[in-house]
Amino acid sequence: MRMTKDKGGDLDSGKYIRYTPEQVEALERVYHECPKPSSIRRQQIVRDYPVLANIEPRQIKVWFQNRRCREKQRKETSRLQSVNSSLTAMNKIIMEENERLTKHSSQLSLDNQLLRQQLQQLRNNQDPDRKSSDRLNDQALALADRSPDSEVTGGVPHHHLTMAPQSPRDSSPAGLLSIAEETPNSFLAKATGTLVDWIQIPGMKPGPDSISAAAISHGSAGVAARAVGLVDLEPIRVAEILKDRPSWLWDCRRLEVVGTFPTPSGGTLELIYSQMYAPTTLAPARDFWTLRYTIFLEDRSLVVCEKSLTGAHGKHKGGPDFERAEMLPSGFLIRPYEGGVSSIHIVDHYDLESWRVLEVLRPLYESSVFLAQRVTIAALQHLKRISQESSGEILLRGGQQPAALRAFSHRIARGFNDAVNGFAEDGWVSLVADGIDTVSITINTSVASKALPGNQVWPDRFSNNISGILCAKSSMLLQNVPPATLIRFLREHRSEWVGCNSATSDSVSALRISGYGTSKGDEEPELLEVIKMEGYGSQSVPKDTVLLQLCTGYTDNVSGTCAQLIFAPVDPAVTNDMPLLPSGFRVIPLDSGSALPTKLAPTLDLASTLDTAKFPDDSSLAHCRSVLTMAFQFVFEAHNREEIISSARQYVRNVMVSVQSIAMALASFRMSPQQGPKQPEARIIAEQIVRGFRSSFGVELSDGSTDAFWNEKDAILCCTWKAIPEFIFANRSGLEMMETTWRDLHSLPYERTFDSAGRETAYSDFAQVLHQGYAQLPGGVRISSKGHTVAYDSATAWKVYDEEGNVTCIAFMFTNWTIL
Repeated sequence: MRMTKDKGGDLDSGKYIRYTPEQVEALERVYHECPKPSSIRRQQIVRDYPVLANIEPRQIKVWFQNRRCREKQRKETSRLQSVNSSLTAMNKIIMEENERLTKHSSQLSLDNQLLRQQLQQLRNNQDPDRKSSDRLNDQALALADRSPDSEVTGGVPHHHLTMAPQSPRDSSPAGLLSIAEETPNSFLAKATGTLVDWIQIPGMKPGPDSISAAAISHGSAGVAARAVGLVDLEPIRVAEILKDRPSWLWDCRRLEVVGTFPTPSGGTLELIYSQMYAPTTLAPARDFWTLRYTIFLEDRSLVVCEKSLTGAHGKHKGGPDFERAEMLPSGFLIRPYEGGVSSIHIVDHYDLESWRVLEVLRPLYESSVFLAQRVTIAALQHLKRISQESSGEILLRGGQQPAALRAFSHRIARGFNDAVNGFAEDGWVSLVADGIDTVSITINTSVASKALPGNQVWPDRFSNNISGILCAKSSMLLQNVPPATLIRFLREHRSEWVGCNSATSDSVSALRISGYGTSKGDEEPELLEVIKMEGYGSQSVPKDTVLLQLCTGYTDNVSGTCAQLIFAPVDPAVTNDMPLLPSGFRVIPLDSGSALPTKLAPTLDLASTLDTAKFPDDSSLAHCRSVLTMAFQFVFEAHNREEIISSARQYVRNVMVSVQSIAMALASFRMSPQQGPKQPEARIIAEQIVRGFRSSFGVELSDGSTDAFWNEKDAILCCTWKAIPEFIFANRSGLEMMETTWRDLHSLPYERTFDSAGRETAYSDFAQVLHQGYAQLPGGVRISSKGHTVAYDSATAWKVYDEEGNVTCIAFMFTNWTIL
């Protein structure tokens, strides 16, 4: 180490110091334990490490500052390199997509020009023996045979192709190899070419972080969806994840590799039998016999494509619970880039034979949007989640492992699918009801041997009592109710349906144990909670029950999005091997072609007006339809089987009535005006609140308008500036949070909105606002007018002034609130 001394012999701290390797090693050891030591800690470092004895604490401070700066620069360099790799890959994807669209546009222009020439020729040369319109139709059909889309059907309607006799090429290895060699060309033409006319999903805005392009087919055979995105995973890893379809696709019940064969070109052939759950009780499940082909291209891209077999293998049936469906050439193309980034093109193309299901459900089986949301986009989202977990971007509370919580979500979702479908091979037997009954009952008595669906096992304490599982389920059609809105209401107002409108005083506390939120602040695609129920005594939810609850699609009103609320009683310990008997609701949109509003506020005092609301009789509401499927599972003993069957059937009927009332009220509210109160004084206060927020924080509240303030998703409540505060104003979310109306808000006592612990500090917030004009408050809980607990992540308070500068009230804004 080289140092200089001044005339007094002391170290000159302003000179550069060269540290020895031993000193650097000691400082690095301390840095990893404490990268930002205090002055006392720096003095302690000098005492603890003799090798640093001749270094001043101030010089040690400078070393730590420089070390933190280097660490920050290193991370920033790594981040920028990663971003650069992603942008390079994204740029190539965009260029390829632009090239594809340019070719498609040129082809359409040529077709249009040719059609115009033929039309002009028809006009100039009238044929007396034939109408010009017929000639035009023939020419148009001939042109269609030469169009890019004709490669899918060869100019013949698809249903005619499926009825044509098929050669049994899949009965021999040579035939399977021939099919495999044809499939990649067709798949790649869909993924990167113009074989299918792709259009953007209605209401969906692509984003560079997750999905760069998501589209559905237009005018092609069957239903098809395509998605393109980037993930920080190697191609082999991506292929392993996507091939294991049951591990990430909740709708996939089973995937079995029947046989594997290598190919002379270095690829791999796999014979696959797979089963897909039916999404509702009104339709049978689907199964597939497919050939999967995996091969590397010359540019190191990995292709995994799949296609249904129609010969000897395709004739095999999976049982009476399944209907055979066809997978047209589908799969995924994975391209590697520098920095471990991979681009993925995913295509799913099916013929689900919608004519086999009820007419009301045919839009579900003819909807490419539903396929995109449930399968194609879900695949990319799963890859993104795995990538974020590997890089540490996933932030979970309490140190839970993301993979473990994801496994719980997967189990509860698949358990609900098992209940809805009730497969005979799992031991489910349907009971025949007398007459026409909208509630179906299935029973599973295989638990007598301690076996459960999904290979779960009962704990020993249950083995001597439980004789079987009973599932009561039903489906019904809803009008003009977005799935996300209904599921959000069912989650936030459980007392409106779980007690079937009986007089119950409930208390619900929730612990959010998952959500897969990232450090970038992405919205949570799913929510996993542990809920403590107190005060209930219904057949479905016994008193003092702990529930593991999964909620999906509750924040998304994009066209075609399915929403679910599924819950299962669990032991408080929530062990990994616990049995799960999920119950709950699933709402699936049927009219996915019509775009839904992107933002719908919760209903205003809906819970208190269900009994008195008048619902409009308007046929225009039919443009937005969805199917609701509910299933509730119960355990029974040998001596009370008939009693449980009767009570379960009646319970589901009551829940159906409650949900129908809720849905009708939601539909009525959705059609009502969305503006705030019309009273002049109310609008004056709203303007003052917006102006006060701007004055206190220097930014606009919403977009600065009173209408946007009224529909702000965060709850805003205003209290008068008095010794005993009184509520005088609230926006829509504020009224919903307090479960009150604009008329009844003024009579809501301020102190009643706190629990026993909160009342002790109920007025301290006012003192802080008095002192500095505003306050940032931590998260906590409040109590609604109905006694329900409302949790919120944080709160903001500020003074509200009138035109003369006098304080009129204090405004509170509660962020991310939820009724427990």
